[in-house]
Amino acid sequence: MLLARAGHDVVLLDRSPFPSDTVSTHGIARGGVVQLSRWGLLDDVHATGAPAVREVLFRLGQGQDVRRIKHRSGVDHLVAPRRHALDAVLQDAAVRAGATLRTGVTVTGVRRRADGRVVGVDGRGPEGEAVTVEADIVIGADGLRSRMAGWLGAEVLHSSPSGTGTFYTYVADVPLETEGVAYEFHVARDAFAGIFPTNDGVACVWLGAPTRTLGTLFRPPGGDRVEALLAAITAASPSLGARVRAGQVLAPVRGRADLPNVVRRPVGRPLPDGTGRSGGSSGGWALVGDAGYHRDPVTGHGITDAFRDAELLAGAVATALRNPECEQDALTGYHARRDAALREIFSITRDLSAFPDPERFVELQIQLSDALEREAESLAALPFPAADIAA
Repeated sequence: MLLARAGHDVVLLDRSPFPSDTVSTHGIARGGVVQLSRWGLLDDVHATGAPAVREVLFRLGQGQDVRRIKHRSGVDHLVAPRRHALDAVLQDAAVRAGATLRTGVTVTGVRRRADGRVVGVDGRGPEGEAVTVEADIVIGADGLRSRMAGWLGAEVLHSSPSGTGTFYTYVADVPLETEGVAYEFHVARDAFAGIFPTNDGVACVWLGAPTRTLGTLFRPPGGDRVEALLAAITAASPSLGARVRAGQVLAPVRGRADLPNVVRRPVGRPLPDGTGRSGGSSGGWALVGDAGYHRDPVTGHGITDAFRDAELLAGAVATALRNPECEQDALTGYHARRDAALREIFSITRDLSAFPDPERFVELQIQLSDALEREAESLAALPFPAADIAA
């Protein structure tokens, strides 16, 4: 969207149709809401039926704290849209800006020049026909298990296990604990549960916990995963469990376990010629989203990560397209800015995914809240993206 708004020729390829309701943490942190607002898409997201979330509830044992979302960095609320709704807004905005979207295309490999530079991709179309797309820069955005990363030779800079699982379902008519629409976070020993109000009065009800404690969700008695999830939520927070059971469960349980923390080098770099000098190029490519960086979902920061890195990369790619001689510096700059931006929240994520005692867990949540506010301020201070990358 950002590159197309700046007048660049953008082609998006995906084997899946859009929009789709992919597995997602739903809740968008303040920084992501700031970007939706700056991009002119926040009202469109609310128009899908996703409510403005104006309060956050934290509960530990019998103690409860409800905080109002303050007006900072240009926004005064949060939002947690269903992915089919959010993706439709983003897709439509990209196409309106002039990007070409081709679904049903499975990319099967990358094309390279003799010196190693990536110059496009090969694939198969909906009917199995050969597809070739040539490009000045190829961007892989195909998720944690990215095949593009392998074809491009993206180095893994950090990899560590998380040992946790996150599972959720959708429930209608859950009685409210607060006066307004709120995110809810319920902390217990070896459990983290909550609610994100999403589209049309439905709530995403979720539980995160160490994988070793989730046996009944993998092998539920009688095969009833919904009951296994509700029982686990009730054990973590009886008050939340009772309210969820008073609602109407609308969907099967979804989720993942043991997702790794991974940071990949997101851009190419010059190839040595055997003498230590640059003799070729592995350039012409970049990674963004979970393909470049993935963290445990315990912090619910994936969508905001993707928005942030997409904007940082759009600026770098636009510079490279205007001034090809600056490509390496521009993309290396994206790498450096991404790593600097992810460092603090990545560290907190790893600490939270270890599920320390509840008191320490709450301390880390407070640290996370402060880090998210600083991130939002930083994103709000970026130049207006369309003007920036068109300059």
